[in-house]
Amino acid sequence: MTIGIAVIGAGLMGADHALRVEREIKGAHLAVLADLDTERAAEVIAESGSTVARVEVDPSAAIAADDVDAVIIAAPDHFHVPLTLAALRAGKHVLCEKPLAPTATECLEVLELEQQLASDGAAPRVTLGFMRRFDPGCMELRQTRESGELGEALMLHCAHRNVDPYPGDSEHTVTASAVHEFDFVPWLLGSEVTTVSWQAGKSSSRTTRRDPQLVLLETADGVLTTLELFMSAEYGYEVRGELVFERGTQSLRDLPLTDTRHALAHRTAFPVDSTRKYAEAYRGELQAWIASIRAGASPDSFGLATAWDGYAAAAVAEAVVESLRAGDARRVGVSTIERPELYR
Repeated sequence: MTIGIAVIGAGLMGADHALRVEREIKGAHLAVLADLDTERAAEVIAESGSTVARVEVDPSAAIAADDVDAVIIAAPDHFHVPLTLAALRAGKHVLCEKPLAPTATECLEVLELEQQLASDGAAPRVTLGFMRRFDPGCMELRQTRESGELGEALMLHCAHRNVDPYPGDSEHTVTASAVHEFDFVPWLLGSEVTTVSWQAGKSSSRTTRRDPQLVLLETADGVLTTLELFMSAEYGYEVRGELVFERGTQSLRDLPLTDTRHALAHRTAFPVDSTRKYAEAYRGELQAWIASIRAGASPDSFGLATAWDGYAAAAVAEAVVESLRAGDARRVGVSTIERPELYR
C-alpha cells in the first residue's frame, strides 16, 4: 500500500513535488492537489498521469481527506505555519517548503505542537524542504570536511543568484532565499551560526530591492562565511560554494544539461530555477521523507531537516534583518531557545 500525498499549492514547487511524487517516488502516490487555480491544478494532475488524484480548492479539505496520509506544503510563505499546524493536528506528516515561517516566533508554534503531540504518543513530524542536504555536490563537500583530508575548514564563500526576484522587498531576499544558506552553512560545517552582518552597495537597476546583498556569517567554530545574494542576476540560476581548508579548497560545480559548440563559440546552459539544478536532490529528499514515514522514524534519522532546523534558520534570518535595518553593517548575535529533547 502506498502513502497518499496531498500537495498544497500548484505553483513552481508544488507542481514539481506533485509530478515527482506520482512519477518518481516509490511507495507514494499523489492523492490531492489543492490550489485556488483549479485549472492549473488539473493541468498538473493530467501531466502527472495520475488516474486517482483530484483537485481541491480548500486546503483544509485536502488535509482532512481520508486517503491523505501526509502533506506537502508549497503555498506562499505566510500560509506555512497555519497549514503545518492543521496537518499536525490531523495526524498527518508534513514536508513544508522553506521557510517554515518568516519569523522565529511563528516557528515556535510548530515546535510546541510537535512536542505536545509526541508527549501524547502521537507520531506526526515536520520535515523542512532544505533539499541541498541531498545534493551530491553538497554531500561530497560535507564528507571532505568531516574526513579532515584537507585539514580544518577555515572559510566558506557562497553565492546565490536568481534570474529574476520573486515578489517582495530586500528583507524577503533574506527570509525567503538566503534561508537556504542559513541551513546549509551549519549543516555543512557542523557548527551553528552565532553572529551575522549585512551590507549592500550599488544596486541593480532591474529591481527596487537592495540587490545584490552581502552577508557575513560566523559559526561557533570560528569559520567565516561570505554570502552574496543576487536575485536579479538575469543570466541564470546559480548557486556557488567554495570551502577553504588548511591544505586546499573544494568547490561546488554546475553540471549543465547541454554543452553547445557553434559559430566559433562554446556555450553551456544555466538552469532557469532550482527545480532543474536540484532535481536529484529533490528526488532524494522526497524518497527519504517517504522512507521516514514508513519507518515511523524521526526525519533527521534519514538525513532530513526538522522543524528545529527551520526555526534555527529563521532565527539567523531575523538577526540578518536586524543588521539590514540598522544599515551600518553591525554584527548581530543569533538568539535561539535551548534545543528541546525531541530535536537532539
